[in-house]
Amino acid sequence: MKDYINIEKFDDCIDLAFYIESEEVMAVGEKLEEINENAYMNGENWGVLLDFYIEKNAPELIDTYEVDAEAGMYAASFENSPEGEKAAQAMADIIISLVENEDMLIDFVSEFGDEIEWD
Repeated sequence: MKDYINIEKFDDCIDLAFYIESEEVMAVGEKLEEINENAYMNGENWGVLLDFYIEKNAPELIDTYEVDAEAGMYAASFENSPEGEKAAQAMADIIISLVENEDMLIDFVSEFGDEIEWD
């Protein structure tokens, strides 16, 4: 797993943390803001972007988590169940894929950036 993603199990939930202030993620965020001035990639905007991306590309995940986005972090909570665990891992895989394949993310924001309700 990448250092900007962490999945932790608790008695009542599974938490996924996406640390958006890591160097690699900040660099991607800066490129997104260059192509869409509304894409200031704080935690809230990462949340909006991820929700939009998931609705388009993995709609089966959209009702499996609750978001807690802050300035320097994006967090999603899942039910502590086998299904919740699979959903958390699927979301982690999506986030890693988007960060590691920044051209794909840049293309996505170029295409859909005006439809995204940025914070």
